[in-house]
Amino acid sequence: MSNGSPETAPMVYVTQPSLPPLDEFLPYLEQIWRSRKLANNGPFHQQLEHALCEYLGVPHISLFTNGTIALVTALQALRITGEVITTPYSFVATAHSLLWNGIKPVFVDIHPDTLNLDPAKIEAAITPQTTAIMPVHCYGHPCDVDRIEAIADNYGLKVIYDAAHAFGVQWQGHSVLAHGDLSVLSFHATKVFNTFEGGAIISPDAKTKRRIDHLKNFGFVDEVTVVAPGINGKMSEFNAALGLVQLRHIDAALKKRKAIDARYRAGLAQVKGVRCLGDAGETQANHAYFPILIEPAYPLARDHLYQMLKERGIYARRYFHPLISEFPMYKALPSASAENLPVARQAASQVLCLPIYPELDMEIVDKVIGLISRPW
Repeated sequence: MSNGSPETAPMVYVTQPSLPPLDEFLPYLEQIWRSRKLANNGPFHQQLEHALCEYLGVPHISLFTNGTIALVTALQALRITGEVITTPYSFVATAHSLLWNGIKPVFVDIHPDTLNLDPAKIEAAITPQTTAIMPVHCYGHPCDVDRIEAIADNYGLKVIYDAAHAFGVQWQGHSVLAHGDLSVLSFHATKVFNTFEGGAIISPDAKTKRRIDHLKNFGFVDEVTVVAPGINGKMSEFNAALGLVQLRHIDAALKKRKAIDARYRAGLAQVKGVRCLGDAGETQANHAYFPILIEPAYPLARDHLYQMLKERGIYARRYFHPLISEFPMYKALPSASAENLPVARQAASQVLCLPIYPELDMEIVDKVIGLISRPW
């Protein structure tokens, strides 16, 4: 197989926004135009909340303008203070949401097989100031929710899952989003399910949902009553309508992602020095990302492979490099020391996420496999 050249190769990214058929979306847009209802819990907003609860198998959901504001609000809703144990191996919004609430992040190392927060390392990081744990379902692979929640129960801690990657993921036959005190989703354009920009919080009961819904609307309860210093986190009718159309196509999109995942695994299985993360399982996975680890036995360093692919029009991503703990606002924390995070540091130096999205042609998948298999 020819490796191609920068002049002839297509531009292929890790993920691309999935757009619904325009003819399906236009009737929603026309209805928004006629009604003049653009925000503030409009009819499409309510319909999408109901539809997502039904599809995901969760009791209550609150839609947000994006996942980051949802994270910030989730912490506020549970009145989290002091210290929160979290992972350094994530997108920066995970830790930023803590700083914005005046909370100190405490970083704990990850498990080498899943790259999720390692439950075996959590207890040693708990102090009298610890009030919560914020794990991430990294790449959509479920955390060890049973062990994490057992620790939380033993120490009286809250658990907020950053589930930005985990739309539709199942754990032991049930939605992984139902675990913890709250779970937070992202509906950013590049996610498995998107509303162009958006997010959500999964709540266990109606009382918690009411508090979250107040907080995302400046703390308003009615026209003259404000009960908390909330924020403007409301999802617009435009985004909600897009979500309703996207939801019609989500099962087909997940099926295509699964096929691409399987093609990569088969094609890379015998490549020395390339390790695919374990398959999350037939009934659990959403195949949100396809990360590989470039180990010392591979003939190129990870960054050299990244550059070689880029020169041929394949834009892989080094998710997550650098670690959150290496950024200036975090690196002075004792828990951010390199000695505390050996597994996360190694993963960040080896990881490469390959392109995966429903519209990705299998010929391109085979081209990527060929380039990695013979990188010369």
